[in-house]
Amino acid sequence: MRGLRVCAVGAALAAAPALFAQQTPIAYVPTAGVTVSGSLSVENGSASIGNNGTITAGDSAALVKLVRGGELKVCATTKVHLSRDTSFPDADSALMIALDRGALEASYQTGKYSDVVLTPDLRILISGPGVADLKIRVNEKGDTCLDNHGVNAPYVTVTSQFEGGLYRVQANQRVMFEDGSLQKVVDNETEPCGCPAPVAPVAPVAPVAAASVADGKPAPVAKAEAANPFPVAQSEGLAAPAPAPTQPVVPVGTVHAEVEAPIGYDAAKTPNPAAPGAVGTAPEGVADAAAGAPSAPVAAKPKKQGGFFHSIGHFFARMFGK
Repeated sequence: MRGLRVCAVGAALAAAPALFAQQTPIAYVPTAGVTVSGSLSVENGSASIGNNGTITAGDSAALVKLVRGGELKVCATTKVHLSRDTSFPDADSALMIALDRGALEASYQTGKYSDVVLTPDLRILISGPGVADLKIRVNEKGDTCLDNHGVNAPYVTVTSQFEGGLYRVQANQRVMFEDGSLQKVVDNETEPCGCPAPVAPVAPVAPVAAASVADGKPAPVAKAEAANPFPVAQSEGLAAPAPAPTQPVVPVGTVHAEVEAPIGYDAAKTPNPAAPGAVGTAPEGVADAAAGAPSAPVAAKPKKQGGFFHSIGHFFARMFGK
């Protein structure tokens, strides 16, 4: 009996590699500019992912082809872990996608089993029937943006990993779960949830010659959105910040700004300390000093003679006409 058991175990171990070799992969991804690890094989610049694998996109998005149909777009600098439910070994088995930070776009026909997207705070369940056109973005704060686009969008429900409750994302609805919480939901989010649109390089604005400005010709003004594109990718952590310019923004000798300031002279409004009553006249005895000349001595006023006897003298003087 013991010998039969050993033989049976040995046969099972020998058959395991053969079963793995015959197992249908769940996805394919090009290896150019992408880091892939896990249960996979690489051939001709493409990685075949078996039961599970980790995909990290580089400076540009990575396109993952699903064997069951459809694709996943892993946005730049985003890392996702892709696996399938081994309880259903067929190609249509459920997918589990783990997204820690970054953005992901999913486009595929939903299967008979529900797929799951896990973030550090939320569990997103994607149930059929329907055509999935999902865009998901998670930033470092945990803010999770989810866009369930399409008329035939699947049934999408969101539950919290730590809180209670459930939130259903309707078809053609875009929501934001602030801090990854079901208690702080923006149900009409305006910003897109998927990969940021690539910013086209802005052509440098040709410097305006000084002569053309002097001739009164208006200088060409670049559009604000072209001259200063909003760095969505940098703000969401999906791209490195733009390097600082190594050359001066405005070349040396180029007119950068021109200011017109009117210059006028009005003698009536010009301060003149020497003229009594003029605007800005200095106090008495100080005008000459302010003008740089020695100030004239101020005559001392005679002291008033007061007292009772002084008043009596004035009284008799008026009586006798003296």
